[in-house]
Amino acid sequence: MSADGFSNGPPPGARADWTIDQDWEGYSQAEHDVWITLYERQAKLLPGRAADPFLKGLEALDLHRAGIPDFGRINEELTRLTGWSVVAVPGLVPDDVFFDHLANRRFPAGQFIRKPEELDYLQEPDIFHDVFGHVPMLTDPTFADYMQAYGEGGRRALGLGRLHNLARLYWYTVEFGLLETPQGLRIYGAGIVSSHAESIFALDDPSPNRLGFDLVRVMRTPYRIDDFQQVYFVVPSLQSLLDATLQDFAPIYTAVETAPDVAIDAVLPTDRVFTRGAQTYARNGGRSATVRPQ
Repeated sequence: MSADGFSNGPPPGARADWTIDQDWEGYSQAEHDVWITLYERQAKLLPGRAADPFLKGLEALDLHRAGIPDFGRINEELTRLTGWSVVAVPGLVPDDVFFDHLANRRFPAGQFIRKPEELDYLQEPDIFHDVFGHVPMLTDPTFADYMQAYGEGGRRALGLGRLHNLARLYWYTVEFGLLETPQGLRIYGAGIVSSHAESIFALDDPSPNRLGFDLVRVMRTPYRIDDFQQVYFVVPSLQSLLDATLQDFAPIYTAVETAPDVAIDAVLPTDRVFTRGAQTYARNGGRSATVRPQ
């Protein structure tokens, strides 16, 4: 939910920290019905695909009740579990605002929901992506600590001019991360769990590479914003992900500053390979003539 290029401050109606009222009472039944449709579709698909912390969080927050969740209601349980809360914002927010919210255990979420004809794609993250996709993982204490650490690290990255490297970490973990479990690979990234199509592609399709997570490797790897990913990175545990971020990134930024990017479809000799993908989907043009599903 962050973006650069803002220069005029928050839009009319937003507070200085870019938050707004959710106005839950203002949602129409048609908007609630969109949430219910999306929720029920994913709820049928994700057992056996999504990581246990996500599924447990989904149950703990009862995100299906009466359609679009009321932030005031879900924040009671979320705050009790991990000290986090969800705040409504009018859309993408400046990077420094985004990082400040995360560092203070607040997750900024879009207030609007996609239209019925946009079930499989929209350009800007909506409340389903932000709340269904992201918030269940914030009920897990380890992942909750990781997100706070990421926010603190984001503020430092801004000062060091290394935001593009840190953004890759967010993309390949928070948005499109996979978790290694005794039962096989599982999804925990919000960009996957909120997408019906990518929930299947990320685990089942022979096209993408699935590689072991390495912090420097991830920071050197570009990503796709317009289509399915060509590579997914697998963490052995959420604790290992947190541990990787609880260090001084300054030496890492120095190392990656002079290192070339790794091609998005590359498999290096040092990679731990879960799946060496055929890259067939990308080489055939992907969804280049259409748009990326969410």
